Amino acid sequence: MRPRAAELDDAAAMRRAGPELLSLALIDARNHTLRWLAAFDARDALLRSEGGAAPLLLAARAGAWQDRWIARNVRRQCGEAAEPSAQRLPPADPAIDAWLAGQAPPPSAQALRGWLAATLETTLDLLAAAHPDDAGLFVFRCALRHEDRLGEALAERAAELQLHAGGEPPLPWREPPARAAAAALWLPAQRLMLGSAADGGAVPENERWAHEVAVPDFEIDAVPVSWAQYAEFAADGGYDRRDCWSEAGWAWLQAEGRRAPRHVEQLRGGVYVQRHGQLCRAGATQAALHLARHEAEAWCRWAGRRLPTEPEWELAALQGGGAFAWGDVFEWVAGSARAWPGRTAGASALDTLPAPGSAGVLRGASWMTRRRQVHPKARRFLPAQLDTAFCGFRSCAV
Repeated sequence: MRPRAAELDDAAAMRRAGPELLSLALIDARNHTLRWLAAFDARDALLRSEGGAAPLLLAARAGAWQDRWIARNVRRQCGEAAEPSAQRLPPADPAIDAWLAGQAPPPSAQALRGWLAATLETTLDLLAAAHPDDAGLFVFRCALRHEDRLGEALAERAAELQLHAGGEPPLPWREPPARAAAAALWLPAQRLMLGSAADGGAVPENERWAHEVAVPDFEIDAVPVSWAQYAEFAADGGYDRRDCWSEAGWAWLQAEGRRAPRHVEQLRGGVYVQRHGQLCRAGATQAALHLARHEAEAWCRWAGRRLPTEPEWELAALQGGGAFAWGDVFEWVAGSARAWPGRTAGASALDTLPAPGSAGVLRGASWMTRRRQVHPKARRFLPAQLDTAFCGFRSCAV
């Protein structure tokens, strides 16, 4: 039997987790949320909202989701068949519920911690009594994915707000990894079952359902584009060359007045970024980070390459083995957000589909993603101009 810690980091195992393992994962996720809450509180940043949601609100959403979809949901045992608009029980804390609805002032950090502890306790009690099949565990598996996603959102807010890393408690933060350059991979033409199959377990709505597609042969980078590679584009006047940018990308660039990616202070003579409120040198072989899709597309045009399609990226992740390094940054791919054929959405609707043409697609995961959510089928939809996420890209031969 594998160590429990290994199971908690196993994305495939967690999608099929039973009550015991799921309970441990939910406790781990809540502890992670509380560590972030304590870090923001110690730095007087709980209510800072410039550029996004206040950290206090993000942390609260973990308890609010469980309160709504588990504690107050009288049809939770129906899983995806539960009616979203069905009558619910009263909230665990009316004052916090009113705050979340924009009708009351925010709670103190201490009050929110007590409420988060109470909502988790209720969740675990109900999980212990739940039927251990896919329907009975559906809302609990969704709750885990939701809270893990919020944990990464809190990390993104810490990066955006430039929270200092020193002092106590420390930030629940790791530094981005660096990877040596590697030869591109070539994969032959073949057919791929794109998306996830309906064979049990927790399948995110935006991965539904597996369908066969033809993938022509292609060459793809073994590692994401590094800071050293991206700096060459900037040094060659990439931010001034209209021919490198799409119409939408050029309009975004002019409106933003960008000369470099978010948090980057210098791209020539080394890449210097603002991190934790300090200017530091980014590793040349680290993946370029906090890039809008417009910037990824511009680099590709400059380099005479292109972004991979979703089938190409997924095929490389499944077949590339250790030679295809992913999970350092979310990676922009070609195409707009769209549903796979036959998609069905669960009652919780964690992954609502954006309006056609309004968002791009990211594949993979970042170094700050909880390992149990690092899955080769995972998809994420974000606007092409968004660069506060931990996003980068890799390229394919034209």
